[in-house]
Amino acid sequence: MSSRPLRVGAVPYLVGRPLDAGLAEEPGIELVHAVPSALVEGLRAGLFDVALVSSIELFRRPGYRYVPRLCVAGRDHVSSVQLFLARPLAEVRRVALDPASRTSAALVQALAADVGLAARFDEPPVGVDPRAAGADAWLRIGDRALAESYEEPRLSAFNPSATWRAVTGLPFVFAAWIVAPGAPVDGRFAAFERARRRGAELARDLADRHAAATGLPRAAVRDYLLAECAYELGDEFGPALDEFQRRTAALGLVDGALRPRPLEFVP
Repeated sequence: MSSRPLRVGAVPYLVGRPLDAGLAEEPGIELVHAVPSALVEGLRAGLFDVALVSSIELFRRPGYRYVPRLCVAGRDHVSSVQLFLARPLAEVRRVALDPASRTSAALVQALAADVGLAARFDEPPVGVDPRAAGADAWLRIGDRALAESYEEPRLSAFNPSATWRAVTGLPFVFAAWIVAPGAPVDGRFAAFERARRRGAELARDLADRHAAATGLPRAAVRDYLLAECAYELGDEFGPALDEFQRRTAALGLVDGALRPRPLEFVP
């Protein structure tokens, strides 16, 4: 095992807590939280060895590996990724994408033809609220998407994860533990398994604390964290990633020839 700490990045949103619970207390691991786009930049720059990062990154740089099974996925509707609509979907001509998540932005584009969305996709600068960008629809992710859904129940929305399931029959992998080329993971792979087990035990409490802190309905937050989101996938993991790569490669968004490999367990 490498003598230096393993530098790990994870998302700051509620959705990441069932995967990184207690990871900061694991020997030899340094954990940092940042938005998905910053995690990607850090992974590419060598600031992180492993990051819970947008799954699309697997198909944009050679040499990546990933932790098998463990991920942030949606089996159907997921409330933390929403395309909010100022007009009916068929009338949308301009979409403001959330720059914080490249995977969610690519997912909307990959489904556009399936739902008859003929729009221009713009990415506002970091720090600019997509809703304020003057578009017909805006993509929102993370805790802010949850809040907007429940604070404005009359707001129309298109749910990309639910549509992905309807179109492909597969779950959608939003984020995975991606391992940088040459990262000294060694036997510390097991720490991610332990964090997931702790997260599963704490999930109900995590949901309740988030509801209390934000004022969101407890039942809705529990449903989101315990039912909408999936944190382990079996045989569907690979096919779900393959279909996403195929669709986004057809749009020129990723490299269709890359073949990232799962990390092999070393006890």
